[in-house]
Amino acid sequence: MSNTLLIIEDNEQNYYLMSFLLEKNGFEVIGAGDGRSGIEKALQYRPMAILLDIQLPEMDGYAVLAELKKHAELEKVPIIAVTSYAMMGDREKILAAGATGYIEKPIDPNTFLADITQYLPKDRGNKGI
Repeated sequence: MSNTLLIIEDNEQNYYLMSFLLEKNGFEVIGAGDGRSGIEKALQYRPMAILLDIQLPEMDGYAVLAELKKHAELEKVPIIAVTSYAMMGDREKILAAGATGYIEKPIDPNTFLADITQYLPKDRGNKGI
């Protein structure tokens, strides 16, 4: 199984922090700064999981999520919302839209890997944490 994670995130600082933490722990990271390129990269690379910001330019994370869910080849790929949408009901709305998991921003570097790992396929081999 691939050890590649796709991060769809338009904020460079957020992307850098997430990719740094993941790469430091053995994951290969691919990035996309907007929803359209994120969808293209998901189809091209078929990552083990997708980390998706909800507040994206042009095409928000809900639209990206809906589009990703249309592709059978991505059916088993967990999509984890990593978002600053943290008002009452946001988590439920995001999960109801089809996200596998939800992580609130700002991320906690001390727990981020454990937060992500709980959503990853269990058969990912001995790479990563």
